[in-house]
Amino acid sequence: MTSTHTRTVRYAETPVQKAAMIIGIVFLLVGIAGFIPGITTGLDTIVFAGHESGAMVLGVFQVSILHNIVHLLFGVSGLVFATGIGGARGYLIIGGLVYAALLLYGLVVPGEDAANFVPLNAADNWLHAALALGMILLGLLLGPRRVAGTVATRGGRA
Repeated sequence: MTSTHTRTVRYAETPVQKAAMIIGIVFLLVGIAGFIPGITTGLDTIVFAGHESGAMVLGVFQVSILHNIVHLLFGVSGLVFATGIGGARGYLIIGGLVYAALLLYGLVVPGEDAANFVPLNAADNWLHAALALGMILLGLLLGPRRVAGTVATRGGRA
């Protein structure tokens, strides 16, 4: 009779979990920064959603209240999904695909168009391209690994 050795993986122990945690923290910080005067210019012109928002994080990236809330939720998600290897990998890959879709949306919908509800500008598009590529690559390259001859699991389950 052979036994299967499994080991519980701790929070943010593996490289893919650490990547999800770090990206989650960055998104939380960006979401908070979007509401802080000085870091975000034009806060007096911020709107809930739409291209009419004049708020710009670091004076470059156009944001709205909805945009900031999405950053906060994406950040919390990264921290939650960093608890397991599969969740962290999924967060990075699916999150990267979401940012690829946002890039395409930003390239197709003109900045002043009423359909630009996020809002997105050229700087956002470049950032979304980098996020899409980076997150997908991290998810694929840092994916599940065997740990010291055992199958790494979460919660003792194989």
